[in-house]
Amino acid sequence: MRSFVSPLAASAVLAIAILGSSGASAQSAAEPVICAPLSGAAPALLIQSCTVLIENAATPEPDRLDATITRAVAMHNSGQTEKALAEIAAVITKDPERARAFRARGEIMRQLGKTEAAFEALNRAIQLAPENPNAYANRGNVFNGAGKYDRAIEDYNEAIRLKPDFAQAFSDRGAARYFKGEYAKAIADYDEAIRIDPNNARTYTNRGAAYKKMGRTDRALQDSTSAIRIDPTEPEFFDNRGLDLAANGDYQGAIADYNEAIRIRPEAKFLTNRGDAYQARKNYDRAIEDYDAAIKLDPKFSRAYNNRGAAWRHKGDRGRALQDYAEAVRLNPGDKTAAENHHDIAVEMERLGSLTYQKNLPSFNCATAKRQVEKAICADPGLAQLDRNINDIFLRVIASAESDSHRAALALTQQQRDFIGKRNASFGRRGYDLRQAMEERLEKLQAIARQ
Repeated sequence: MRSFVSPLAASAVLAIAILGSSGASAQSAAEPVICAPLSGAAPALLIQSCTVLIENAATPEPDRLDATITRAVAMHNSGQTEKALAEIAAVITKDPERARAFRARGEIMRQLGKTEAAFEALNRAIQLAPENPNAYANRGNVFNGAGKYDRAIEDYNEAIRLKPDFAQAFSDRGAARYFKGEYAKAIADYDEAIRIDPNNARTYTNRGAAYKKMGRTDRALQDSTSAIRIDPTEPEFFDNRGLDLAANGDYQGAIADYNEAIRIRPEAKFLTNRGDAYQARKNYDRAIEDYDAAIKLDPKFSRAYNNRGAAWRHKGDRGRALQDYAEAVRLNPGDKTAAENHHDIAVEMERLGSLTYQKNLPSFNCATAKRQVEKAICADPGLAQLDRNINDIFLRVIASAESDSHRAALALTQQQRDFIGKRNASFGRRGYDLRQAMEERLEKLQAIARQ
């Protein structure tokens, strides 16, 4: 059986270069809060400090505009993004040449996932202030998030040329190289970032991810431990070290770290990783408890279904395993591991003659079906069998396509999603024939399979 553990997701996270306070030391409670871009003060205190400066009639207009940008950033960091963007827009209206306002807007847009708006703002910031390294670093982050790693590296290079001690730019360039698969170059960048700023916890955990890719789990573990030493409040760092410990076969130690990550902030992926560690120790009941909890937190977290399927299979419950694998594929049709697991156990059950009780059951779990169309399929044996046939042939088609072309597999996956989306939206409308639509979809898949 293929491994129940999905490939490790990259732990590299692009840190904020202009809006964040990662480059500043936190202020103590006794120190006055200064309205400054890199203040380590809590957003609420920073907002208060900047407001005093803004409302002071003696404050020169340029300082007032800068304080407004700083306050807007603090507002965004405290969840008041609409107000933040409105304040930045007001600054730009008063001074259309203020590059920092465009940098702040671009960074907020990046964090919101609005790539085009982020590019527009940062391009303007660079046009207005081409010697400012932060704008290039921030635009590099947008390119990184868009998967344009070479273009990101060009921007990080320029940021570093303008500011040779720009630790965050080295770290983010390391992330771009990591995503390109250039792990040795990534480590070199992380080394330089750590030399300049040895107290950035995320750089250590990112370097650890690169070491892990190179098979250096010992160094990965050291870096994860360093990240936790610097910032023991970040659950991701405990989760990453748990993965490192599990890779070294220390599942008990991994469970202890997952416990801490879950204590700080329960997330489906932390629970799933702990379930994997329990499963590696052959404690399948405890593993299933964690997968159940993960699914309760995030019913669309496909990896939890796939890995729970593996636990059911180890327990000898092939029926539940088949249902979980099917649900994993339904949620993420491009998950080749889940598709292969589903195919393998279906073949195994057929060989053992265990599919008879699965006849006329759909590909999804009727007990958890919520949509009316899914309930209708569950209630009609003919529709249920059609759904299963569609799912089974789709899994075969996607596996075949993946072996030839990942792009083709993605296109087929999108077609399947479009079919399901149209089915869900059209069911119950006048003129829509569910059975006919499903039969037509099956015929199309069969035609693809024959090609």
